[in-house]
Amino acid sequence: MQKDDALRLLRDPDLIPPIKQTLLSNIAAQAQALHMPCYLVGGVVRDLLLGKPANDLDVIVEGDAIKLGKKLVEIHGGKLTPHFKFYTAIWHLPESTDFVDLITARKEIYEKPGALPTVTPSRIEDDLRRRDFTINAMAIRLDGEAFGEILDPLEGQTDLGRGAIRVLHPKSFLDDPTRILRALRYEARYSFQVEPATLDLINPEALVVLSALSGERLRHELDLILEEERAAAILLRIANLGIVNFIHPKIPEFNQRHASLLEMDASLDVPADRRALGYMLWFMDLSEDEVFSIASRLDFTNELTLSVWAAAQLKRSLPHLIGARPSEWTYALEKLPLLSIYAVYLVTRVNALLDYISLWRHVKPQTTGDDLKARGLPPGPRYGEILTALRSAWLDGGLSNKAEEEELLRKLLSDHP
Repeated sequence: MQKDDALRLLRDPDLIPPIKQTLLSNIAAQAQALHMPCYLVGGVVRDLLLGKPANDLDVIVEGDAIKLGKKLVEIHGGKLTPHFKFYTAIWHLPESTDFVDLITARKEIYEKPGALPTVTPSRIEDDLRRRDFTINAMAIRLDGEAFGEILDPLEGQTDLGRGAIRVLHPKSFLDDPTRILRALRYEARYSFQVEPATLDLINPEALVVLSALSGERLRHELDLILEEERAAAILLRIANLGIVNFIHPKIPEFNQRHASLLEMDASLDVPADRRALGYMLWFMDLSEDEVFSIASRLDFTNELTLSVWAAAQLKRSLPHLIGARPSEWTYALEKLPLLSIYAVYLVTRVNALLDYISLWRHVKPQTTGDDLKARGLPPGPRYGEILTALRSAWLDGGLSNKAEEEELLRKLLSDHP
C-alpha cells in the first residue's frame, strides 16, 4: 500500500471519525513541536488496512511519551496516567470517557521465558520488531511531511493479504506464551490461519512456559477470548491443540451447543457480563472442588468464583426443585447471583428459573415491618415469619388483592398474638 492509500484511510470518516482525526492531528502537532517522530501503530493499523473502523488509538513516539502526554494535558486538558516502568502513558480526554495510549518506542529484553520484559527507549523499527505478529508490526507516520508513510519492515501487509498469523521470530512463544492464545483469537476473529511454522511453535516447550504463567495473565487472555464473537470456536481450537491441559488439567472442552448462549437477552433485567456468563457455561458441569481449583488457578475474583460455583450447584440441585411451589423456588434462588440463575436457565430451559428472574423475585407483600410495628407487634423474629408467610401466599396464588392480604394478616396475628 502506498502513502496515498494510507492518507485515504486516515481521512475516511467511516474508519476514523472526524473527532478522532482532529485528536490525532493535535497529538501529531505537539509531537512535532517536541521533535518526536509520531506514529499510529499496531492493531489500529491492521484494522485500517482491513477496512475496519479504528477503535483504540495507540500512538507511539520516538522520544518521551510521558513528556508528550503532560504537554497535551497542559494544552488540551484531561488527565494523564503515566507508567514510568514501561515509558507509556494514558491520556484521558477532557469531558469524555475516551482515552489514547501514548507509547515510547522501545526495545524489550526477556530475562527468562515467560517473564515480563525489561524495556529501554529505542527507535520505531526496534519497537515493531518486539511485537507479537507481523500483522501487528506496522505503523503509519502522523507528523510532518512524512504524514501517511507506512512502516512495514516485517511484511505485515503481505500476511494480511494471505490471511496468515505469523510470529516475528522462533522464540516468540517462549518469550511470551500468552501470544499462543492471542494467535488463536486473531485467527478466528479474522478467519485467518496460524501459518504452519508458527503453529509448530505451539509445542511442549512453549506450553510448559505457558503453564507457569500467573493466573492473572492467563485469565486476562481468556477474558478477551470470551468477548469475541466466535469465542466458542476459539475455545474448541485451544482444546484440540491440548493447550487447556497446560492451564489446568480439569478444564473441560467448551460445549459447542452453548455457543449461541453467550449473546444475552437484553429484555431481561440481568446484569450483562459476557465473560462471567462464559465461565459459567464453560465450568457448570464441574464438581465443587474442580470449580474452586480452576478459580484459584485463574485468579478469579471472589464474586466470579461465587457466580460460577452457584451455577454449578444450582444445575446439580435442579431435580430436587422440579415440581416445587413458586415460593420454594424463590427462597431457594434469591441468595444466588442473578446471572448464575440465568446461565442455568439458558442450558436447562427450566421455566421456573425464568419465572423467578422475570416475576417471582419482584413479588413482595404490601404489608411492611412498619405496619406490623403500628399494630403493636413487638420487634423480633415474628416479623420475618409473618412477612414471609404473606409473600409465600402471594407467590403461590393464595392472595390476589390487598383485602385478602389484610384478612390473612389478621389470621396470622390472631394465631400468634
